[in-house]
Amino acid sequence: MKDPVTLAYINMYGILGALCDLCELSPEAKALAADESLPGRKPVRVGFAVKNGPAMTLAFGGGNCFMEDGAERCDIKLPFGDCGKFNGLLDGTVTPFPSKGFTKLTFLTGNFIRLTKILEGCLRPEPDALKDEAFFTASTRVMFFLIAQAVAQIGNHDKIGRFTASNIVDGTVVLSIAGAKPLQAAITVKDHVLSMSRLIPEQYHAIMEFSGLRLARDLFDGKVSALGCVGQGLISMRGNLGMLDNINRILDRVAVYLA
Repeated sequence: MKDPVTLAYINMYGILGALCDLCELSPEAKALAADESLPGRKPVRVGFAVKNGPAMTLAFGGGNCFMEDGAERCDIKLPFGDCGKFNGLLDGTVTPFPSKGFTKLTFLTGNFIRLTKILEGCLRPEPDALKDEAFFTASTRVMFFLIAQAVAQIGNHDKIGRFTASNIVDGTVVLSIAGAKPLQAAITVKDHVLSMSRLIPEQYHAIMEFSGLRLARDLFDGKVSALGCVGQGLISMRGNLGMLDNINRILDRVAVYLA
């Protein structure tokens, strides 16, 4: 079962946070984030604030999207009474009413909605779309960082995830996809609290590495077994095996929330 609080944190930092990657990788998304009609061509800051839940601001401008914690410094503010209502924004069952920024609603109802549609196509692509190599690479990259972020949020908020996190010693586990330019994310554990970063420390305690983008994509899509890939040497794990085992347990929960 999905815990609505955990899902809200994944939706905010994982799904909406993925718009930052999307604007880097998709020319169409970059154009929407660089819209010359933006007031004064200044970044538009959209804040999301959930009662008893997460709060975050996305700043759009110059073709980029940046994510910041908190929703105090924003041009448009979307408040939500609880985590369930915020989750409804993502599944299309709730239409939010802004408490701030009525003069900039055209960006919210125009560019922002179009950006989320592009993101949806990236995260849930049509099979034929993945035949395009550039789209395949961009989509897999967005999914990789979404999954890494979901690991941290599940470890911090999901009941089963918190129990697993309680058994992880302090340190850093690196998730990596091998390649000419490896994709890497660091999951750092401090006092059983998990955080995700793209900055990889010089020293870490364990690493889980997928042999390539194709394998990672097949795993993300549930087409292959992680255990089988380990047995075939397609996934290598080195370092503190206890940390890796527990991170793997949390990874198993990711599919529940992103299904």
